[in-house]
Amino acid sequence: MLKSIPKTLINRAEKLEEYYKLAYPKLAPMVKQCFLSTIETTVKQLEDGSYFVITGDIPAMWLRDSGAQVRHYVKFAKEDKELDAIIRGVLEKQMELVLLDPYANAFNEALNGLGHKDETECNDGVWERKYEVDSLCSPLYLAHSYWKETGRTDIFDNNFLNMVKKILEVFRTEQDHGAESPYSFQRFECVETDTLPMEGKGNPVAPCGMTWSGFRPSDDRCIYGYLVPANMMAVKALSYAADIMNTFYSAENIGTECSKLAEEIKKGIENNAIVNYPGIGEIYAYETDGKGNYVLMDDANSPSLLAIPYLGYADAEDELYRRTRAFILSKENPYYFEGTIAKGVGSPHTPDGYVWCIGIIMQALTSVSKEEIMNCLEMLTATHAGTNFMHESFDPDRPEVYTRPWFAWANSLLGELLDDLMEKEFF
Repeated sequence: MLKSIPKTLINRAEKLEEYYKLAYPKLAPMVKQCFLSTIETTVKQLEDGSYFVITGDIPAMWLRDSGAQVRHYVKFAKEDKELDAIIRGVLEKQMELVLLDPYANAFNEALNGLGHKDETECNDGVWERKYEVDSLCSPLYLAHSYWKETGRTDIFDNNFLNMVKKILEVFRTEQDHGAESPYSFQRFECVETDTLPMEGKGNPVAPCGMTWSGFRPSDDRCIYGYLVPANMMAVKALSYAADIMNTFYSAENIGTECSKLAEEIKKGIENNAIVNYPGIGEIYAYETDGKGNYVLMDDANSPSLLAIPYLGYADAEDELYRRTRAFILSKENPYYFEGTIAKGVGSPHTPDGYVWCIGIIMQALTSVSKEEIMNCLEMLTATHAGTNFMHESFDPDRPEVYTRPWFAWANSLLGELLDDLMEKEFF
């Protein structure tokens, strides 16, 4: 894909490999290739010099996935000009794509008309137009991280400003989806979770401060349009945007708008998304409609309720999060599965009973228990089916049966976890 791999990343991967040979030998064959998976196999420099990131076995760029796939590289960009150009290039591409269609989740590398043919507003640059709140959050997370890690500010140009304005416009519109939104989506001759009911508008919701999402980060449709973890991500993304706007675009007064909207969404979450669950107490719902209806579950795809500390919305020791986590990691969660070899959070997006690698990794990333983290690592080493790569999901009784052999996001997330544990001198 790339002509060369940034030397800083190769050096880091080799350091990780040497560390785990001593600290946890079963992880050593996995760490280097998972850490480098995104940069080696999914990042492409296009003819115009821009950068495009595919998910792995699907030749399209998801806004969410692309940000997650390069997240663990950002802290090395300051010391490597080649890597810096790639991260900056991915950000520039994300800006371009948001401005092309802020309601799309996945894009083509050119205006070639490839991808799904659905009943929605069409654009030849769009692979799929499932509106997902977290898609618009991802560039804001990545941009803020890039700025704080490198100190570089040349990414904050007019395109960035226009992207933030567009994100604000969409989030505000979708606070009253029923009355204000131009968006609809229908797919025919498909599974039920791939299309929206009510002639493509989704099930009815009542305005409550939160912003509506048609689909989950799994790309499955929402049952109720206020997807709580995505709204949590929006609160943090808007706070990042406010920080950037106040620092570089103060004359525009956009930072105040970002902060105001973040506060409205957070208030909507706290007033509408907390449910008293028997035997556990107050927990966060996964989805609500603002009218008192809830979906109580979690999905392994991030943003998830399990990922709340990872998203920066609340601390891992927060009592409401701890209770929510207890629900998620129990059989009370309809998408928590246990087998003879592994257990963890799955998804309605994959076969019933399958556990997701991302779910196990996120459990470790958000844990405050050394024993729990060690258990997660043991499951990851026991379920890669001899490939030394992460997959999308697997049968926890027969891990050689799995979905998606090439899924770069899961590989990157493992790379992030293992790099973080080495930094903390965990072993």
